[in-house]
Amino acid sequence: MRKEEVLKCILVGILAITVLGLVTMVLWNWLVPTLFNGPIITYWQALGLLILSKILFWGWGGKRHHYPAHGPAPYWKQRFYEKFSSMPAEQREEFKRRMKEKWCRFEERTSETKSDTSHD
Repeated sequence: MRKEEVLKCILVGILAITVLGLVTMVLWNWLVPTLFNGPIITYWQALGLLILSKILFWGWGGKRHHYPAHGPAPYWKQRFYEKFSSMPAEQREEFKRRMKEKWCRFEERTSETKSDTSHD
C-alpha cells in the first residue's frame, strides 16, 4: 500500500470510531435516563461501553467464528451431516422423533395449557 492509502485508512478508522462513540453517547443519553432512570454518560464512557460490548459479545478472536456463506461448514456440522445422511431411513425417523420429544416439549405444554383453558 502507498502512504496515502495507509493515511486514508487511518483517518477513516478514526472517523468511524469517533462517530460510533458519538452515536452511542447520544442514543444512551436519549433513552436510558428516560426509560430506566440511568445515568447520563460522557463520550469516553460511551467508547468504553463499545469496547466492553466488543469484549463480551464478539470476543478477541477476530473472524474465526464467522463462516462465509458458501465456505466450509464447522467441523461438527460436517460430521453430523455425514452421520445423519448415512443412517437408514428408519433410524433417521427414530432420531427425529427422539429429538422432537426431547426439544419440543415446550410446544406440547403450551398447546395443552391452551386446550385446557378453552374448555372452561
